[in-house]
Amino acid sequence: MEMPNDAFWDSLLLLLVLLNPFLLSVYLMDLIQELEGHVFRGAMVQGSLIATLVFIMFAFAGDAIFDDVLQVRFASFLIFGGIVFLVVAIRYVMVGSEAIRSLRGAPEHVAGSIALPFMIGPGTVSASVMAGSRLPFLWAALAIIAAMTFAVISVLLLKWLHDSVRERYENYVSRYVDVVGRVTALIIGTIAVEMILKGVELWIEKFQSA
Repeated sequence: MEMPNDAFWDSLLLLLVLLNPFLLSVYLMDLIQELEGHVFRGAMVQGSLIATLVFIMFAFAGDAIFDDVLQVRFASFLIFGGIVFLVVAIRYVMVGSEAIRSLRGAPEHVAGSIALPFMIGPGTVSASVMAGSRLPFLWAALAIIAAMTFAVISVLLLKWLHDSVRERYENYVSRYVDVVGRVTALIIGTIAVEMILKGVELWIEKFQSA
């Protein structure tokens, strides 16, 4: 089967942008700082497997999951997802990485909390649905797996880099992480508001066309 080049690379690039390893590393910084290497790797692998399976499911089923199975509008998913990210961003700006720790829950649920909401969100789900609509299922699944693999490997490399320099430059690393995390939270909060507005727009369009 011949690969549809443009659609494949466009889908892969979109997923890579949404699964930005630098943004992921900021929101996972408390785990990067506290967990040993092998524990963190295990949690990342488990979380990424959960997210990958969810993305592949959405690529296969498309909007039918919302319309036929869940009986909800995709706009509702965008609005709720935006609210979740907005709450996370506001708490991070005000409190710092401690806010993420309090939202994450019990340690035994780390893998699930990595997958949702930091990997599985309205943006990545939408990209998965789009990949499934533009590509044959196998190529859509390949794009999802490739993007997720790149994101996980990049985060693990950042974890290794953090552990390598932390002992020597611990004060500088802590300050850098705090500043970058709060700035990133401002960006994520802005994106969250945009997601909410997009969901409202879709809901209004659906209401007007009814």
